[in-house]
Amino acid sequence: MKNVTITLSEETAAWARVHAARQDKSVSRMVGELLEQHMREHLAYDQAMQRFLARAPVKLKGRGARYASREALHARADLR
Repeated sequence: MKNVTITLSEETAAWARVHAARQDKSVSRMVGELLEQHMREHLAYDQAMQRFLARAPVKLKGRGARYASREALHARADLR
C-alpha cells in the first residue's frame, strides 16, 4: 500500500467523512476503492477499444447490393 495526501475543501472533506461513515469505512478506504473502480473501468474500456480496433474492417456494401435512397430512408408517409 502506498500513502498519498490529498487536499479537499472543508465542505468536501465533511461530506466525505459522513459518506464514508454511512458505509462503515474510513475516508481513506472509500477514496481508495473509488479510485480502484475508476481504474478498472478505464482499463476495461481500453481493452475493449483495442479488441475493436484489432478487428478487420467490414464492407457494408456487397456485390450488386444498393443502398437505400435518401428519400426511402426519410419517408414519413407510413408514420402519418
